[in-house]
Amino acid sequence: MFRLIPPPLHRALLVQAHRLRVVWWRLRKPLLIGCRVLAFDEAGRVLLVRHSYGSGRWMLPGGGVARGEAPLVAACRELAEETRCALLDPREIAVIEEPLAGATSRVHVITGQAVGVPQGDGREIVEARFFAPEAMPPDLARQLQTNLAGWIRTATAG
Repeated sequence: MFRLIPPPLHRALLVQAHRLRVVWWRLRKPLLIGCRVLAFDEAGRVLLVRHSYGSGRWMLPGGGVARGEAPLVAACRELAEETRCALLDPREIAVIEEPLAGATSRVHVITGQAVGVPQGDGREIVEARFFAPEAMPPDLARQLQTNLAGWIRTATAG
């Protein structure tokens, strides 16, 4: 159904929907459950995405975990939806809680190997590509600036 909406209009609607969602979170202060995917290619590079809404900063692919859905399943689903890549050998390496627009977000960090060529949909995801761990873009999401190096060490250890 959403594919019938022209991409530029869809992106504009996503921006508005995100603004409404942030207002709702500020009012209700729910506990949000989500996942982020630390996916590596065969060369050890990290897959990052930029959304058409929000800060526009580079971040790990991911999203919400549906009620009753396992975080590993959600991570594989979100990675496929956002980048068209599959995730081999997913495993959880961290669970963090962070403030998000007045709400609390409990995020499961899942790692594994990405299979496929990342491709944003031009609607929600405007860019998706791999970066070497030592050559990350300067405009990383704040949480990544703090945690990414440690998550990479944990994911690649042993």
